[in-house]
Amino acid sequence: MDIQSTYQETIKFAARKHGETSQIIPGTNLPYVVHLSNVAMEILMAAQETKDFDLKYAIQVALLHDTLEDTNTTFEELQEIFSSEVAQAVQALTKNKNVPKEERMLDSLTRIKKLSKEVWAVKLADRITNLQAPPAHWSSEKIQAYQTQALQIAQELKGGNSYLENRLARKINEYAAYCLKH
Repeated sequence: MDIQSTYQETIKFAARKHGETSQIIPGTNLPYVVHLSNVAMEILMAAQETKDFDLKYAIQVALLHDTLEDTNTTFEELQEIFSSEVAQAVQALTKNKNVPKEERMLDSLTRIKKLSKEVWAVKLADRITNLQAPPAHWSSEKIQAYQTQALQIAQELKGGNSYLENRLARKINEYAAYCLKH
């Protein structure tokens, strides 16, 4: 299947799943599929700059990365419709709610690091996309914690994808500058 068809089939599945709960991007009225397509766009750009990059796999993972965490989608469903490899990647990108909250990110990063660099790239792309102006209801502590997490992601996934690592470093700096002004 060509990349365009893969993208279209995957985004339709993800949009349907996130749409079932009327999920929007926090702090906006935008449907959640906008976030997913932004992560996929980062992956498309990174693929052009990265040797031996499995774009089809990375696009599927990018578009599905929040389905286990935020929808009623099951691991088995992802496995059946997409593949075991895609389901395992999405599971690694999903925070484990049985782990104490303060340890969830490191737990997820540890699982991500056991998988291919495409999965690393999706996590980098996800945080790049999320480093926008924080929602107005976020406390200064939550904003600072989010930036600290971004630094942790950059450190833990160093060597995964230089293009996205550089983008994330710039976004972290822009986020810090934005937060100082507000």
